[in-house]
Amino acid sequence: MANGGGGLLSGIRVIEMSHIMAAPTCGLLLADMGADVIKVERRPHGDSIRNSGPFTDGESAPFAMMNRNKRGVALDMKTDGATAVLGRLIEGADVFIENYRLGAMERYGAGYEEMAKANRGLVYCSISGFGGTGPYAERGGFDLVAQGMSGLMSITGEGPGRPPVKVGAPVTDITAGSLAALGIVAALFKRVSTGRGQLIDTSLLEAGIMHTYWQSAIFMASGERPTAMGSAHPLMAPYQAFKTKDGWITLGAANQGLWLKLVDLLGVPEIVEDPRFTGPNERRANLADLQEALIPIFETDTTDGWLAKLDAAGIPAGPVFDIPQMTSDEHVLAREMIEEVGTSRGGPMQVLGHPIKYSKNPAVIRRRAPRLGEHTREVLGEAGYTSDEIRALESTGAIG
Repeated sequence: MANGGGGLLSGIRVIEMSHIMAAPTCGLLLADMGADVIKVERRPHGDSIRNSGPFTDGESAPFAMMNRNKRGVALDMKTDGATAVLGRLIEGADVFIENYRLGAMERYGAGYEEMAKANRGLVYCSISGFGGTGPYAERGGFDLVAQGMSGLMSITGEGPGRPPVKVGAPVTDITAGSLAALGIVAALFKRVSTGRGQLIDTSLLEAGIMHTYWQSAIFMASGERPTAMGSAHPLMAPYQAFKTKDGWITLGAANQGLWLKLVDLLGVPEIVEDPRFTGPNERRANLADLQEALIPIFETDTTDGWLAKLDAAGIPAGPVFDIPQMTSDEHVLAREMIEEVGTSRGGPMQVLGHPIKYSKNPAVIRRRAPRLGEHTREVLGEAGYTSDEIRALESTGAIG
């Protein structure tokens, strides 16, 4: 774990009232970039992901992954004292992030309109299942639901007639959090010239829809209904995974030049003359026939054998890694995508690194995820609460 500070967002304070994944993703990206992110959790249990295993030294690995670089405050939102604390923290912040059901923040006295009056420069970010407007605004949302309604599950899986399949990763959660971080940074940039913040509103549904760029373009232009294609691509062929003698490779002969290199490498010049495969559109239209011609060829050599030949020919290709292989790959390690943060008891705990590299203000993982309420006293002291006031709040159970 690297030491240091001075990130791109150094000096920006973020209050993150979040749970599960979408808003925590947003917060961790901002925290990696140097923002002081304070995660507010509801007492007595905190973020439900704290109870999700596997555990190291009694601490949740999924929680550690999503909440490194943050400080932690715990509030009992059923008490007046806690709602007052939340409001005060937001009034002193640059950014507020939340991903609760519509109306929850208003019940806590922390809705956008109220907070914007108290803090005109506040960038207020709301991440939900379906957004803050429209007929579905009051529905709760999960990644699975958003993947289904965004069209993603209709284009993911083995092919037509097979059951719908969700993307293995919670892509709408992660993408919604990433979009929110982008929106926040843009709003902070605009604030420099206006002095005013604004409301950022994004959703899991919109994050899922964003991933259908290619398929939506096809439908909007042609009326063709895109379907699942396994690992293949709707616009390019061959662009998919192929089984080898001992595993799988992915191959991207994504343009005519690469296609001709591939045919030359495979030693099948007759395929070039086949009218079914002469150009990109023909290969896409006859994908099943193309696969039938290529699959037996790739099964004649090992994954390493094919990768060596494809690399020498300048054809993009790669192995299909599982997670253990990915996390131990030399290039992944060289890009600092696996970092050690440890637990509060000093045990080992790894997290994924920051996915963007900056030449002058590198992202730094400075701290492990907080214990529930670990920094409550510290943060309240910074917000102007006296020791007596903090003790009074503790005595009522408002903070912990």
